[in-house]
Amino acid sequence: MNIRTVGVPAPDGTALATDVCLPDGAGPCPAVIIRTPYGRDAHRAELRGWAAHGFAALAQDVRGRHGSPGEWHPYGGHEGPDGTAAIAWVRAQPWSNGEVVAVGASYAAYCALVTALADSGGVQRDPVRPDAVHRADGPDAVIAAVPALGLTETAREPGGPERLWARAGWWAAHGDRRDSEPDALHRALADDPRLLDHLPVARLGERLAEALGRELPSWPRLWAERGRGKSAASGSTVRLPLLAVGGTRDSFADDTVALWQRWGGPARLLLGPWGHRLTSDPAAPPRARVNLGALYVRWARAALAGRLEPTRSGIIALGDSGRWHSAHGAAITAEASAPGRPEAGRWWPFGSPTGLRLLHGAAFTADPDRPVRSDGLAAPAGGAQPDRCLLLSPPLPRPLDLAGPALVRLDVTADTPSADWAVRLTALDPAGRADLLAFGIVRRTDPPGRATGVTVPLGTLGRRLPAGTRLRAEVAGHHFPAHVRNPHTGEDPVTATRLVPSRRTVNPRGSALHLPVVARRRYVEPAPEICR
Repeated sequence: MNIRTVGVPAPDGTALATDVCLPDGAGPCPAVIIRTPYGRDAHRAELRGWAAHGFAALAQDVRGRHGSPGEWHPYGGHEGPDGTAAIAWVRAQPWSNGEVVAVGASYAAYCALVTALADSGGVQRDPVRPDAVHRADGPDAVIAAVPALGLTETAREPGGPERLWARAGWWAAHGDRRDSEPDALHRALADDPRLLDHLPVARLGERLAEALGRELPSWPRLWAERGRGKSAASGSTVRLPLLAVGGTRDSFADDTVALWQRWGGPARLLLGPWGHRLTSDPAAPPRARVNLGALYVRWARAALAGRLEPTRSGIIALGDSGRWHSAHGAAITAEASAPGRPEAGRWWPFGSPTGLRLLHGAAFTADPDRPVRSDGLAAPAGGAQPDRCLLLSPPLPRPLDLAGPALVRLDVTADTPSADWAVRLTALDPAGRADLLAFGIVRRTDPPGRATGVTVPLGTLGRRLPAGTRLRAEVAGHHFPAHVRNPHTGEDPVTATRLVPSRRTVNPRGSALHLPVVARRRYVEPAPEICR
């Protein structure tokens, strides 16, 4: 299974560098294609793995990256047409049977999805198998892992606040350059530890450019985009099969779930105990690990053969326990949290000895010059001027399985016209060791001083909490440097240069935490459930 590099023509004739790995043996075969900005060389082992299972496997550098000529504009309009041209090229090869699966993770998942969304919906006859038909333009199936669905999806939380650390790190490493330097932001911060404090955020790209020694002209465009959810919404018109793979510790988990929920064809969701790199805790027991490569091959075969049920179903890993909980359709939606539903889970009221006991900070000050930081889980014991509201539950009397959406409902006031409400939920083991369980942040614009009801979604959880675990909840006004600081003046946080403190109150009597406690355990095995 040798790998050869060819130039695959884009619509304008630009030859995009593409590695091709063919399986041993004669005869036409199905193909998988990965289009990536992160370097096709990193996928060589993956290509050989697909080829060993009878697939032709291709990895292509997107336009303007690594071995491909041209100019790269992240999330620009070329990814769909270039992907369509690549699939047409594959189908014209003598080794192709016409079946193509688009595969990708992160930005490469975006490439796979926009190619599917660009499909006209027409079909063409297979020249090798006259009784079969394939899509005229796009792929026959899509595997999208930890999908980075667009500029707005990657730059802003569903609730509005801007993601600063992740976007500065990504642009420093990959933006406006042909290759990558993964540690570029860390190198810049070593020289200027307060680099991310720079205001306005819209011009932080200029400071980054000085630190990195190169220009970042696309930085302002990142913050100019406002339309969120377009890719997920467009998926409702697509009828081909989708496997959406995500991690409960991935910042794009909400988008992974939204894509799966709205997809128009047979859709499967695999939500594991992973971060963005789809890796488990090295200390996790072997039973908690999943051979994703083998699962992808099995799913692709079922999808191409038309063996998938025309339904939407998914599974969530219960942390590193090795158990997977079956969740169908609405069981992984926020609506499942409504009181009275069978999946309603459990509520922990604030200010209750059996819920979340208030430790301090029912009144606190959110000061953007001294923001609550995102890069540590330590919580202060208190003080004359608290910077957050802090609450703690009693030890859990028995283990809890969590699978589904979590949220916090707050009754709050702020004395400023704009306020971010950041909620961090931490699990404390009996020894007091802290493990981040969930996080959510929303931006609100309300009349200063008016009591307001605020719902803060905490994402989709998949965990098993042992008996003796305590839940610690923090309600704050900032989560920096992971997120841009709200200036509290009502100005756009991306262009603001003036910061003012915001005095807050949290009314415990009107506030509560909801967790998706599994009442009826429905454990499944990943491969059979995903591939049925």
